[in-house]
Amino acid sequence: MTSRLEGARLWWSSRRLRLRLTLLYGGLFFVAGSILLWLTYLITARAMNQQFTAGPVKITSKLPGGAPQPPPQVFQGDMVFRAEVQYRADSVLSEMVRSSMLVMILVGIIALLLGYVVADQALRPLDRVTETAQRLSESTMHERIGLRGPPDEVRRLADTFDAMLDRLNRVFDAQRRFIANASHELRTPLAVNRTVLEVSLEEPAASEDLKALARALLGTNARYERLIEGLLLLAQSEQELAARKTVDLEQVVRTVLEQTDLRSRRRPVTLHQDLRSVLVEGDPLFLERCLFNLLENAIKYNVRDGEVWLTLRREHGGASIVVENTGPLVPPYEVEDLFVPFSRMQGDRVRSSKGAGLGLSIVRAIVAAHGGRVTASARPEGGLRVEVRLPRTPP
Repeated sequence: MTSRLEGARLWWSSRRLRLRLTLLYGGLFFVAGSILLWLTYLITARAMNQQFTAGPVKITSKLPGGAPQPPPQVFQGDMVFRAEVQYRADSVLSEMVRSSMLVMILVGIIALLLGYVVADQALRPLDRVTETAQRLSESTMHERIGLRGPPDEVRRLADTFDAMLDRLNRVFDAQRRFIANASHELRTPLAVNRTVLEVSLEEPAASEDLKALARALLGTNARYERLIEGLLLLAQSEQELAARKTVDLEQVVRTVLEQTDLRSRRRPVTLHQDLRSVLVEGDPLFLERCLFNLLENAIKYNVRDGEVWLTLRREHGGASIVVENTGPLVPPYEVEDLFVPFSRMQGDRVRSSKGAGLGLSIVRAIVAAHGGRVTASARPEGGLRVEVRLPRTPP
């Protein structure tokens, strides 16, 4: 029953403009028909009144003796005749009104049907524009509407939309080329620098000052490598997913937990798990990175001997992932700033810092690419609660 109601609602939403135009056509027809019927009734009634209404008769003939003949008496039969004529005239007018109304209703129904057909034919090119816009994505940006016909308003709209798609396609191609080139051009010199610095650290003749400088530069180089990797991952996750497959999020979470050592950090934490098998469609590598960033932030911005709660369950036909952690108090009005690139926690404030600050930005981009949404809220006792909702099948 619910699915039928939802289907009826979607049908009404998709046909709303057609039905409005049909009702507009029908309303105009009934208004014009009513005015025409009223005018016809008045004209017919006036004509019949002129034809069947007679005045008194005067007879001026004389008798043979020259005396005037007295006027005839008005017989009662003449009045009966006049009443009969008036009755028949009123009957004719009433029958004409009833027949005209019946004919107007029948023709009005036909006009409504024809109006819907005309509106459907007029709006069908717009349906093609809408369907193409809904079907297009980054991987199908090469498709065009290609509407044929006279150069009317709808044709100009379709041509304008095709021109816009051409411009967007060029922009996406340039973005993909930039990411591919940046991935190579930026990583290569940093890898060379890392190799040189590691070799200098293994050099026996190197002084302690040189080794200290090499270690400092090696740390800076590693920070830049992480920053570039995060930026490239953020740019890739904001694009449409190239491959989708059915993924069990429980297995993804357990893979991430195997890669995370909760005791090797300066602030060890206790992890509480509540995992259930939930299937979604998406990119397993991106989902793994999303969960890794959530856990890394929950552990990194925590207190000593803190706690992290990880919950995975099925909700509303999709998946719900909740990560909570203890930590410093976060002002509720600054929680949304954590999703801004290059922003991270500094004490109890959200500020731009020297760190990358791309963790939650990457999480939001990956979740959006999978058709989901991510929300965060500050815990009253300190820390954050981050919830990710993923649909079973991305729209």
